[in-house]
Amino acid sequence: MNRAPVLAVTIEDAVATVRIDRPPANAVDPAMIEEFLSVLAPLVRDPGVRCVVITGTGRFFVAGADIAVMRDLSDRNQAKMRRWIEVQRMLELAPKPVVAAMNGHALGGGAELSLACDLRILADDASFGFPEMALGLFPGAGGSQRLPRLVGPHLAKRLMIDGARLSAPRALELGLVDEVVPRVEFADVVGRKARALAAGPTSAVALLKRVVDEGYGLPIEEALAQEEKGVRELMRSADAAEGLQSFLDKRSPRFTGR
Repeated sequence: MNRAPVLAVTIEDAVATVRIDRPPANAVDPAMIEEFLSVLAPLVRDPGVRCVVITGTGRFFVAGADIAVMRDLSDRNQAKMRRWIEVQRMLELAPKPVVAAMNGHALGGGAELSLACDLRILADDASFGFPEMALGLFPGAGGSQRLPRLVGPHLAKRLMIDGARLSAPRALELGLVDEVVPRVEFADVVGRKARALAAGPTSAVALLKRVVDEGYGLPIEEALAQEEKGVRELMRSADAAEGLQSFLDKRSPRFTGR
C-alpha cells in the first residue's frame, strides 16, 4: 500500500510553499525523496511560481535521515537515500529564489537541505547541526561539500567532527543561517520575505545563481567570461528593461520574471 503524501504544496502571490509533515521528526526516507522530486519538478519549471519556500511542521524542519531506513547498509538502499542530493541540486539550480524556512530543528540531512537554498531562516528556539559523527557517519548527502564552500574547510571539518547541535544564535554567528526570527514572528517574516523575492527581478536572480555556480572555482579569466555571457543574456530580459526604465520614470518597477 502506498503511503499518504507527506508534502503539502500551497501557491499564493507567486510563492510556492512546500510543507513537510512526517511526524514525529520529518525524517527523510526514500518515499519522501521521490515525493520531493515529483513535487518540485513542476514548481521549478512553472514561470508563475517565482519563489519556493521549504518548511516543516511541529518541532522539526527536517531531523535528518530515518535511522531505521539507514540501518539497511545495502548498496541498493543507500543509492535510494543518496537521491536526497538530487532534491538539493534541483533547489540549487532552480531559476528562482528558494527559501529554507526552518521552523524547527534542522539536523543532518535537514541542515544539508538548507545549504542548497538561497536564503536560510531559522526559528530562534530551533537548533542546527550535523550530528552524523555520533552514528559513525559523516554528512554525506551534500554537507561535506557545501559546508566547506560556505564557511571554509577548517571550520566545516570542526563542525562535522564535533557534531554539535548549535543554538540558533550560534548558527547565525557562524554564518550557517542568514536570519534568526522569534517563533511568534516566524510565519509572518517568512511570508513577507518570500513575497518580496517573488516580486523582484527573478530573471536576474536565476542568471546570478547560474553565473555564480558556473564560475565558482574557475580561473578568474574563465569566470569573468562566464559572467559576461550571463550579463549579455540578462540585458535582453524584460526585467532589466523594466528596472532601468522605472528608474528613469521615477516609479517602482513592475517585474515579471521574464
